Amino acid sequence: MIQVAVMGYGTIGSGVVEVLETNKDKITEKTGKEIAVKYILDLREFPGDPHEAQIVHDFEIIEKDEEVEIVVEAMGGVNPAYKFAKACLLAGKHVVTSNKELIADCGTELEAIAAEKGVFLRYEASCGGGIPVIKPIREDLGANRLTRVVGILNGTTNYILTRMRQGGVSVSYTHLRAHETVLDL
Repeated sequence: MIQVAVMGYGTIGSGVVEVLETNKDKITEKTGKEIAVKYILDLREFPGDPHEAQIVHDFEIIEKDEEVEIVVEAMGGVNPAYKFAKACLLAGKHVVTSNKELIADCGTELEAIAAEKGVFLRYEASCGGGIPVIKPIREDLGANRLTRVVGILNGTTNYILTRMRQGGVSVSYTHLRAHETVLDL
């Protein structure tokens, strides 16, 4: 059995747990191994939640549990996501993240650690709106020399460009935090 830990139980983390449970039979069929969420790391309490027993508040429980093979980082931001993802990789655990900021700021270092430890760092959901592009470029097009990739990088950009094209609307940005943007249309 493959044991998974999910760090962060907000919209993305709870969605990951739901998808893993909903598709449990399909995953087993494709991989030949069962998968189970062993831990969910979050600082908040979730009284009455069906996964309440899996919720932990101490990262070291995940880091030190040798049964946990895969960790899904769904916390967002760089801190403490970077510290936790790095520790998981160093502990020989595969890490999956959709955290754009983490990959933009620390992706090169985390990739090097993953390669050194012989584990995977998967971050395809952090770019291109989750369009499966990184794996095909890396694995299927490895013999090709790519000089340029063109496309809309995410849903927000797509929305902005569509509104600008359709309505001649100009856009101004007000940055609230590094990862939040308010659009004044």
